[in-house]
Amino acid sequence: MAWPDWTALGGYFLLMLLIGFWSRRRIATVRDFFTGGGRLPWWLSGVSHHMSGYSAAVLVAYAAVAYSYGVTLYLWAFVPLALATAVGARLFAPRWHRLRAEYDVASPLEYLARRYNVPTQQALAWSGTLLKVLDLAAKWASAAVLLHVFTGLALSVGILVTALVTLVHCAVGGLWADVLTDFGQFVVQGVAALAMLWAVVDRIGGPGRLGAALEKLPEGHTDPLVGPYTAGFLTVYVVVKFFECNGGMWSLAQRYMATDSPRAARRSALLSAALHLVWPAIILFPAVLGPVVVPGLEKPEQVYGLMAQDLLPAGLVGLTVAGMLSHTMATASSDANAVSAVVVRDILPAVSRRARAFGPRTGLVAARVCTVVLVGASVVVALRAAALGGPLGIVVALAAAVMGPIAIPMLLGLLPAFRRCGPRAALVSWAGGLTGYLVVTYVVGSTDPTATVATPLLTSLALFAGLGILLPEPDADADEITAAIGPGGDDHGPGRRPASLVGTAG
Repeated sequence: MAWPDWTALGGYFLLMLLIGFWSRRRIATVRDFFTGGGRLPWWLSGVSHHMSGYSAAVLVAYAAVAYSYGVTLYLWAFVPLALATAVGARLFAPRWHRLRAEYDVASPLEYLARRYNVPTQQALAWSGTLLKVLDLAAKWASAAVLLHVFTGLALSVGILVTALVTLVHCAVGGLWADVLTDFGQFVVQGVAALAMLWAVVDRIGGPGRLGAALEKLPEGHTDPLVGPYTAGFLTVYVVVKFFECNGGMWSLAQRYMATDSPRAARRSALLSAALHLVWPAIILFPAVLGPVVVPGLEKPEQVYGLMAQDLLPAGLVGLTVAGMLSHTMATASSDANAVSAVVVRDILPAVSRRARAFGPRTGLVAARVCTVVLVGASVVVALRAAALGGPLGIVVALAAAVMGPIAIPMLLGLLPAFRRCGPRAALVSWAGGLTGYLVVTYVVGSTDPTATVATPLLTSLALFAGLGILLPEPDADADEITAAIGPGGDDHGPGRRPASLVGTAG
């Protein structure tokens, strides 16, 4: 890269740090750190939900899929995101807000101790935290690949740089730093993505030559479903994203919890759904045209970086690097905050009497220390990413292992229809889903992505719903919780506020 590119990239990192330190002034308690004090405007929450909802590998592994298979990527990867978030705007987003407002919780799992019991909460919290560390590692590895393509930095150096910058800003500024950085990253990425799109269209001869360029793509690249991305895979992926976008990815539940009203939570979800429908098409269309612009790549995951280096002038290359890093670092900072919330609010109070007595200042210190420890652990894992299957391998494995077994009891526990599903159903579905994943992956040795994703998800869903029907567990707390957080719409007044949950801190 030329010096204008380094200037643009350095300015991006500096902006992240400045936002983190500026946001520190808005953080007085642990609740401010994890839920922004419930003061996020809907548009900021919506943009942040959108930015935090992408895979860390969106411009590495997903760009490789676009290069290798074409437009199928948009249909199976992003249309489900838009549909799932739009449905969740009515069904889940207002409930997450009311859960925070009615129960004064700061973690998406905090209510589970009363909705089910403490062992159920701890099983979901511990397993989810361990697997989220791997997810963070995937994000650092993806960012390092991008930096290596553009700058030549060793992968280990790239991991350390991106992790350190993200750690400082999110440990200092909490959720406010996350959402403000998400918005800044959205603007930076928008400029970079539009510049790349213009450069690629110009290279093929202008908009009038777009049809001819599409005809030059390899066979099947304009088909909606091709290769391993079958109708079965799409069906399973839609269900996975339904749970993920509406709170299975803990950081996305936080965005709804942090809004100032149920109506704001619903509007933020609708904005995120609209962005998921439009923005990925702009970002990844250059990679779809990659076989025409840069044919014969041996490493398709480098397509976006190589095209930027070849097509963009000095300065815009650095801005493109910053835009490409934005999704990785946005999701990483959001996940670090969410996992820290689960550890401080759910795990520590269950294992330490002292943690249950944390005051506002002590809880805030614990939140920041926990963020540092978790990010440090994920960096160690990221340095070994190649042995774990690379960025996409980790992300796919996590989607299969986590979304069903953890998200199903957590999300469906909010709905009145599942109020007879108690701790037995939650624990059995969690254990059964994880067991299904281990069996299909390591015993059967399946490499079919549909089987890998579907088995744990469907196993957990069947066990949770089936046990609720066959062996119902009536519980006054479950009835009270679902009544307190009300229906999914935004026209519900305050519910009955139950007694406080166990183990809150600060």
